[in-house]
Amino acid sequence: MRKIWLALAAFVLLGTLLAGAPARAADVPQLTPDDRVLGKADAKITIFEFFSLTCPHCAEFSQESFPKLKAEWIDTGKAKLVYRDYPLDKNALKAAMVARCGPPERYPAFVETLFKQQLIWGVQPDPTEALRKIARLGGIGDDQFDKCVNDDATSKAIVGAEYEAQQKYGVDSTPTFFINGKKLVGALPYPDFVKALESASASIAPTIRTAQAQ
Repeated sequence: MRKIWLALAAFVLLGTLLAGAPARAADVPQLTPDDRVLGKADAKITIFEFFSLTCPHCAEFSQESFPKLKAEWIDTGKAKLVYRDYPLDKNALKAAMVARCGPPERYPAFVETLFKQQLIWGVQPDPTEALRKIARLGGIGDDQFDKCVNDDATSKAIVGAEYEAQQKYGVDSTPTFFINGKKLVGALPYPDFVKALESASASIAPTIRTAQAQ
């Protein structure tokens, strides 16, 4: 784990040295087979969320705005949410590995629980045992847990994706969202978030009408 975190530090340092080459505006996230997604695959609006599980503002969004977003946009089939890890510290990295330890369909519930209990595990010098308790509640046994938190391949994949987000998409803080390619930064109040969703929806409507006319 220490080696992975040193690698992350190296990525961050390199990103600082390359700060003079900002991401191109055309570079926006695209779905990959490894993504954890909440919502219907054919939803017209795609929301990418870059978050750190130790980020207080991310936890605020998860608890304040996300329930409304889920009920009004995701559960209704209008939008889907794509989770992207952007761990700000070693605790967030380990928690991200735990969340990915279970089946993909349980991932959103793990993330929600980790945010709710952020002040319990996130402030620990070593969050392993606190995370183990959360994992048990989610049906992950001790052997599987130990294997997951020591999985170098998963650690490297998360760190590599974070570095790509920084360099390719210009993500430098959490939470950062892309709604059909439009970038939003910060835990916006829900009404402001809805404005961005409605704007994305309005831009889709003319495209749909044109396709139908043809």
